[in-house]
Amino acid sequence: MNSAPVNLVPAYAELFVLGMACLILLIDLFLSDRRRWITATLTLATLAGAAVITTYVSGVSERVTAFNGMFVADPMGDVLKLFLYLIVGVSLIYARSYLAKRDLFRGEYYVLTLFAMLGIMVIISGNSLLTIYLGVELQALSLYAMVAFNRESGIAAEAAMKYFVLGAIASGTLLYGISIIYGVTGTFALDGVAQALADSSANDIGLLFGVAFIVVGVAFKFGAVPFHMWIPDVYHGAPTSVTLFLGSAPKLAAFAFAIRVLAEGLAATGTAWTEMLTVLSVLSMALGNVVAIAQSNLKRMLAYSTISHVGFILLGILSGTTRGYQAAMFYTLTYVIMAVGSFGMILLLSRKGFEADQLDDFKGLNARSPWFAAVMMMLMFSTAGVPPFIGFFAKLYVILAVLDRGMVWLAAVAVFFSVIGAFYYIRIVKLMYFDDPQDTSPIEADRSLRFMLSVNGLAVLVLGLAPGLLFNLVTQSCCSTNLLAHILP
Repeated sequence: MNSAPVNLVPAYAELFVLGMACLILLIDLFLSDRRRWITATLTLATLAGAAVITTYVSGVSERVTAFNGMFVADPMGDVLKLFLYLIVGVSLIYARSYLAKRDLFRGEYYVLTLFAMLGIMVIISGNSLLTIYLGVELQALSLYAMVAFNRESGIAAEAAMKYFVLGAIASGTLLYGISIIYGVTGTFALDGVAQALADSSANDIGLLFGVAFIVVGVAFKFGAVPFHMWIPDVYHGAPTSVTLFLGSAPKLAAFAFAIRVLAEGLAATGTAWTEMLTVLSVLSMALGNVVAIAQSNLKRMLAYSTISHVGFILLGILSGTTRGYQAAMFYTLTYVIMAVGSFGMILLLSRKGFEADQLDDFKGLNARSPWFAAVMMMLMFSTAGVPPFIGFFAKLYVILAVLDRGMVWLAAVAVFFSVIGAFYYIRIVKLMYFDDPQDTSPIEADRSLRFMLSVNGLAVLVLGLAPGLLFNLVTQSCCSTNLLAHILP
């Protein structure tokens, strides 16, 4: 009996990235330190090639599955992947001079980045619990090594160990939840899980246990309270270039993880996971915004800021409506743009032997560089949700989605903690414009970093003045998937 041929077209981008990562690893073995730029250039070329493949080869107008339904290609996945390539490319441009000044400009950094990106791509296109789990592990194993990339730093090693131990516990919890769901439904395929749950009781105690364990896995990958304990230490201990990558690209994976598993596969249990996400969202907004006020280290402050933003993303997902999913996706894309720029500012001011990760390091920045003080101001105002920057519309759309579900109290909580969170963002603006500089040395960043950071800062303003540019893209991609079939009653 002849088996049907495997359709590889939807996975061309993933196969291309995998092949190039292996090729770059081999080429880098024969390169001297002076020729390491070849590795960096090939990595950026890989991102460009993957973007072309995703746009012109894998791009589809409707949902297409491959590998016996374990892999899915749809417009939502394509948009997330294109943003992933963009964010990874920008983060590598930001990181190059930082790595070179600290003798960390090695090929392994770029290979690990590509493998972490590949894991995120697998999560985005996963249509099976096992496929998504493999993507989660591929991403996680690469990130563990990246956090500990500076082998001379004891702080980085400690952060990597904490990340590894807590990540292993979360992976075990997720795998246990997957095994329970398989025991209840008899399948790993998300389409099969959704169909099996639609034909059975959503109140089965075993099923609810499985959902709870999977929600724990989702919450850890997002960094939601009370599964946030790894974020501040890892963000602080990792090299800043790794923190930049870790604080942006994996959030796309976490969003796709939640949508694929909860909104698609476990839609029949929506009432259960909605209640769980409500608690996680409120706790994340509360703890993230309040604790961030007490931080004097900018990387730790942005870590707690990340936790608070996760709470907003969860608001859109827990609404269980198409508008909510669109708002959550819009918020996720907006957040990664702002996060890359914020951490990029730390890299801009850093130099060999100096990290520029303290709030005091930004004092008097306007006197040193009025333009980059303005860039940081735009990024901070956008992250705080101040109009007319894009961050304002991200929060507005999420709150409107919650109001559509009649959760007025939850919208009020979101507004309340947004006001609290604005304090520590505006504090940085105050330091830059109203305090005397403690460091008067010239900024040593190269032209590529200066240019990309300027574009990054202007992007939050331009997209804020014309939010429809991004939101229409999100609306079209979400409405073209099967999310319309998974709306809570």
